[in-house]
Amino acid sequence: MILTLGERGAFVSTDEIEEMIAAPSVRAIDATAAGDVFNGVLAVMIAERKSLIESVRWANAAAALSVTKMGAQPSIPTREAVEKFFRM
Repeated sequence: MILTLGERGAFVSTDEIEEMIAAPSVRAIDATAAGDVFNGVLAVMIAERKSLIESVRWANAAAALSVTKMGAQPSIPTREAVEKFFRM
């Protein structure tokens, strides 16, 4: 189970893992599409065989980045933007 908690991050629970993954701190402007961004990045990371925890960290970073812009489509970050933001 993955429970997204907005600015608090996401809680991951499996048979082996129970972990709270913090979200990066950002100045939120619009949360439109943040959940879609989270789910899309989570799916890509899992498809690329990243661990569940690493996948959630990337998804959190992408969703946090998305809330810094207005609107749905304009707020969806590129992979390069997420990689840069994730490394900060």
